[in-house]
Amino acid sequence: MKTFINVSDIGPLEKALAEAQEIKNNRFKYQHLGRNKTLMMIFFNNSLRTRLSTQKAAMNLGMNVIVLDVNAGAWKLETERGVIMDGDKSEHLLEAIPVMGCYCDMIGVRSFAGLTDREYDYAETVLNQFIKYSGKPVFAMETATVHPLQAFADLITIEEYWKKELKAKNQKPKVVLTWAPHCRALPQAVPNSFAQWMNAADVDFVITHPEGYELDSKFVGNAYVEYDQKKAFEGADFIYAKNWSNPGVTNPADYGKITSKDMSWTVDTEHMSWTNNGKFMHCLPVRRGLIVTDDVIESPNSIVIPEAANREISCSVVIKRMLEAL
Repeated sequence: MKTFINVSDIGPLEKALAEAQEIKNNRFKYQHLGRNKTLMMIFFNNSLRTRLSTQKAAMNLGMNVIVLDVNAGAWKLETERGVIMDGDKSEHLLEAIPVMGCYCDMIGVRSFAGLTDREYDYAETVLNQFIKYSGKPVFAMETATVHPLQAFADLITIEEYWKKELKAKNQKPKVVLTWAPHCRALPQAVPNSFAQWMNAADVDFVITHPEGYELDSKFVGNAYVEYDQKKAFEGADFIYAKNWSNPGVTNPADYGKITSKDMSWTVDTEHMSWTNNGKFMHCLPVRRGLIVTDDVIESPNSIVIPEAANREISCSVVIKRMLEAL
């Protein structure tokens, strides 16, 4: 595996999930793969779980790790071609990337959407420059449009918490991705990847959000879109709450904007009462009182902490696959 961006990169999900369980049982089993190898992690924006889980996964696999925070520990980087660099940006990404490639065996990149130019964001301009010019395997630690390490961890968590007796009867869980309000404009990366991975998994998948917040069709796939949140929640086994700014699908001028702050979409106890004793999920960090109420996220049915812990496992599988391909 030379790149990891989309669910198709991981191959058969059943095999990937089995590998995740194997690694969870023995996190240091494949330490020999990473010995004398170096992972470089490039951060264009803040991170907690991604930074810690990815570094831990690489260390479990025996790797050396270099972490570069572009905004705090490097020259300001220009990403556009054809510009006259007479501003505050001292180095162009097209020189910086191959230099970074000289110092490592693998690169993880984290770069958010600008949320002003949909075409630029959805072209994954920054990530693709790393793939093209670094000369090294590259994986996404969240990009303008996707967050595959999170979605893989989400799937691992659902697999672990789906009722064994129902799994034995080949009954699929009902998984609902619900929009929730937020005070800031957030990217669509997490919901995009979650939708992509749930479409590939053996689940009944529903997306619910206010009208006008439709995700790109290439991520929605075969999911059922229900604009009535209560109907969507009925009988659900897993509720995945996440805000996203307007994707600009129905109205391109709305891209990246907050076009709804409807607080009735906040997941509270009443919302969860509509489910089949459903589990609550969120990628974190979460704004309490906006996305979810305290009583829900602190309830026994909240699995946000095990979900976060599985970030180490999903990343371990990805890095292991890439090491095997070196």
